[in-house]
Amino acid sequence: MDVIHRLLKPRSVAVIGASADPAKTAGRPVSYLLKHHFAGDIYPVNPKVSAIGDLPCYQSVDALPAVPDVGIVLLGAERAHEAVRDLSRRGTAAAIVLASGYKEIGGEGERRQKELIDAAGPMRLLGPNTIGLVNLTDGIVLSATGALEMERFPVGSVGVVSQSGGILGAFLSRASARGIGVSKLISTSNEADLELADFVDHLVDDSATRVIALYMETVRNPVKFRMAALRAARAGKPIVAFKVGRSEAGAKAAVSHTGAMAGADRMYDALFKQVGVIRAQSFDDLLDVSSALATGRRLHGRRIAVLTSTGGAGTLVSDELGLGVFETPAPDETTAHALRALQTGDHAVLDRNPIDVTLAGLRPDLLRGAIRALLESAGYDALISIVGSSALSMPELVVGAIQDCMDASDKPVLAYVSPYAPEIRALLNNRGVPALTTAQGCAAVLGAMWQHGQWKDAGDEPPIEPVDLSDLPIGALDEAKAKALFSRFGIGAPREAVVRDAQEAEAAAVSLGRRVALKLLASETTHKSDVGGVALNLDATNIGARLEAMCEEVARKAGFRPDRFLVQEMVTGGVELILGMHRDSLGTAILLGAGGTGAELLQDTTLRLLPPQGGLRPEDARAMLLELKTWPLLDGYRGAEKADVEALVATVVGFSRMVAQLGERLLVAEINPVIVLPMGQGVRAVDGVAILQD
Repeated sequence: MDVIHRLLKPRSVAVIGASADPAKTAGRPVSYLLKHHFAGDIYPVNPKVSAIGDLPCYQSVDALPAVPDVGIVLLGAERAHEAVRDLSRRGTAAAIVLASGYKEIGGEGERRQKELIDAAGPMRLLGPNTIGLVNLTDGIVLSATGALEMERFPVGSVGVVSQSGGILGAFLSRASARGIGVSKLISTSNEADLELADFVDHLVDDSATRVIALYMETVRNPVKFRMAALRAARAGKPIVAFKVGRSEAGAKAAVSHTGAMAGADRMYDALFKQVGVIRAQSFDDLLDVSSALATGRRLHGRRIAVLTSTGGAGTLVSDELGLGVFETPAPDETTAHALRALQTGDHAVLDRNPIDVTLAGLRPDLLRGAIRALLESAGYDALISIVGSSALSMPELVVGAIQDCMDASDKPVLAYVSPYAPEIRALLNNRGVPALTTAQGCAAVLGAMWQHGQWKDAGDEPPIEPVDLSDLPIGALDEAKAKALFSRFGIGAPREAVVRDAQEAEAAAVSLGRRVALKLLASETTHKSDVGGVALNLDATNIGARLEAMCEEVARKAGFRPDRFLVQEMVTGGVELILGMHRDSLGTAILLGAGGTGAELLQDTTLRLLPPQGGLRPEDARAMLLELKTWPLLDGYRGAEKADVEALVATVVGFSRMVAQLGERLLVAEINPVIVLPMGQGVRAVDGVAILQD
């Protein structure tokens, strides 16, 4: 039996620092264990109290009659490590430490947290600064959250892991009020030992959990989280994450455009997308999306039927769906015929969607017939049934009518509760019908279902033969050296020549022919245009004079006099993109987007995190292209020639392999612009930046 299993389902619990007063935080764990009928042994430990209720109270951990599976430590941060050491010495599997005042406060708190870890030895820790855990599947509450004052909770199949203690109680109470059933709730908080990814990995194998809901502040171990999330996705167990801290006020990276466009929150988006995690945009969505996915129904298309007996509410939902990827087509003739057969007269509006069956709110038999007709229709992939104000007078009949039809199809069925009626919402959720109270919530749930169904396991990049990079210098590479590095991975550049003076520049212009560009070549600055270090559309007749003028301008703006320049053939007739890399605590990502001088202004980019080993695969690169608003320009927009997409795919893959092979040696790498020429003409890295460290 693994430690997390024993932590979630202990046979005995010691409560260190237990109070006899259930009104106090230290009195709650024993009180709640008794209230919710814990079947195992409870060992309160408090040298000042002889008994708590009918339970004998022990003077110390050493005085316990048996080794507890779990110890709940209620002592303050100054003394908690002593109890943890005593529990570990007795052989306890895991301890839950509720005290705050650890790493979250810095300084002295960090010292205390290390002391706590050292005291635990081989014993596992949950916390510190946690509110504990609740296992509703087995009726085990190891927590001090006030939400446990409630008498009973709906038991269901949503497992919750939160890095915030307070959110555990909020989720439990709100889910209960909505009739949403939960299996397990765990607060990991400081994660001195056991962390979010450990519990995700455990819940993948928990038969009582169908969906894993996460309230996240950070990912402390990206590799472990990635592995756990992929295991969940491959097992068909959705993860829904509400990640807080989305707004960013951090400094922009000064060296590359990529750093400015690939913020921490976008890195989380990329990680979630690649490992199949569905990102909730609000705390409400975390509850509602998790509950809907727990039904196990899959959305196989984007055509949604909206059935209503109140026109306004139906229009709200239909409009919101139309803002996303969904369609609300009118019923096909077969479906319309089936609906007409249900209702005589001219009350029904059956030639459009929302489908307004006016009397359905008053006649459950009519509602049943309409729902069954829409679920059986080949023209729809899901149904949203509007529950109007008429349901207030007979909620059981309306809810029962919807529930009775669920076996007619495995298509998703949602209920939009239009009046303020929390009891109807809870009743629907309890009966397995996801119930929403906003049109946005309906769209969010269906969007999550669609995303879950569309995820494909990318697998790992096959191993490739490494390129010899033993001769690379250290520090910032000038443009010519950066592009020479890129060329080792199959990335082409324009014809160009390095020159030192006006005479060499004129000779190079003659050799390259037609129009050329003149660029400053110096590792001291990577933003050449900012210091006057770029001149375009020159030829042999004017390049010499322009070089002399550039020397003066760069000296004035950058503080040094350049002695090397690059003369480069002008590349025209292509689409400008930016290709770069960005690294932070989550890993290393490849960024692709609209490029050129307006790259940061346009912000049309997409990210892919590199796998633990190797670069991106060609199919990853193609998927990135399709995510860009710029994609139509590559695909022959308004009759233009199609771009050399396959050459671009090879460039992205080659660049990613370079980044993967160099690893931590590579601080910065960017190509801006990379120009994609018409089909068959390839790709050109027109400018490049690279910075290497030892």
